[in-house]
Amino acid sequence: QVQLVESGGGLVQAGGSLRLSCAASGRIFSINDMGWYRQAPGKQRELVAVITSGSSTNYTDSVKGRFTISRDNAKNTVYLQMNSLKPDDTAVYYCNAHLTPSGYYYTYEYWGQGTQVTVSS
Repeated sequence: QVQLVESGGGLVQAGGSLRLSCAASGRIFSINDMGWYRQAPGKQRELVAVITSGSSTNYTDSVKGRFTISRDNAKNTVYLQMNSLKPDDTAVYYCNAHLTPSGYYYTYEYWGQGTQVTVSS
């Protein structure tokens, strides 16, 4: 069974940094896009950053220049380096991946369980 397991969330002061990791485990044939979403209390889940299998990246405007998404294909892992954090970045961060499990033909979407990031002012 394929799972996405996140780590690296926590409490940090404004201006600080955190690095999130998300490892895909299980019998996986291939992974396409991997990304990070976040959901703040009372708000809809939003895309933060995405990286393709070819390492092209895209970011929501509010994090450009502060966050960096990267991936290690050998480890089936995606990272989100978050610098210059602001209180508005406080949210539950979810890992997302579109991948094809071994023995399957189609690509499916998977989500991690979420990790809390809290930025204090």
